[in-house]
Amino acid sequence: MTLKADVTTIETRHGPLECAVIGEGPTVLALHGAMGGWDQSLLLAETIGEPGYRYLALSRPGYLGTSLGCGRSPEEQADAYAALLDATGAERAALMAVSGGGPSAIHFALRHPERCWGLVLVSTCGARVEGRLPLSFHLLRLLGRWSWFTAAMERQAKRDPERAARASIPDAELRARTLADPEAGPLLRALMASTSDRMKERLAGTLNDVDVTRRYDYPLEHLHVPTLVVHGTADRLVPFARHAQTLASRIPGAELVVAEGGDHVSIFTHRDVVRPRVTRFLREHAPRAAG
Repeated sequence: MTLKADVTTIETRHGPLECAVIGEGPTVLALHGAMGGWDQSLLLAETIGEPGYRYLALSRPGYLGTSLGCGRSPEEQADAYAALLDATGAERAALMAVSGGGPSAIHFALRHPERCWGLVLVSTCGARVEGRLPLSFHLLRLLGRWSWFTAAMERQAKRDPERAARASIPDAELRARTLADPEAGPLLRALMASTSDRMKERLAGTLNDVDVTRRYDYPLEHLHVPTLVVHGTADRLVPFARHAQTLASRIPGAELVVAEGGDHVSIFTHRDVVRPRVTRFLREHAPRAAG
């Protein structure tokens, strides 16, 4: 599917939330990861979703047009999502979250289980993230506030997408195959381009996400909503054994979709494996219309 949407700001009791609302059907709240925004939430929905749902593609607190004051902790963000459902007239929603969007999605399911009909966790933390942040992150934190730097990144990504994709997909054959794919290739290029667009407006949320993933643990055994865990076995940012297997083993009834050899962007490199499982999961658990 190809999703086109105009971004809007929705007033909630937790403050104004920037969001793109598209489609019709059961509600799915799409949540981006670090360096994201509503545009990357929309890309998530397009990459692993399908038509037949109303997608709320959100800029989480600290990203683009949503203030960090709307929710710093995963619990506060989860309550902001409930307020967004109220403001848009949705009784229940599935949450589709990638990477740094995972902690708040988990807490939504813990705090508002009656409002969550499904949970899709993609490349998400199942425990505290350990280890030092790479030097590249610290450089990005410093230089991402300067327009000349982000403009140079954008030009490079357009001029040489293969080089730009090396950091995310180190395997040359897999990288070439993904970029050449008529559907996954343009989606991956759009993701890379979005990161350098308004980078300064994505930093506050990113730094908050980094802090959250290093301080929070999750009472996963108390999570009682249908859950699908999607993860690549070669994920260097969120290692499979520590995080995916933790989520799958501790969340009651959770299903695990393994992207063999996939890194943190396995929804693009292994889209042919991931998307059918996600769409089947949503179809199985979506609420049926009365009558």
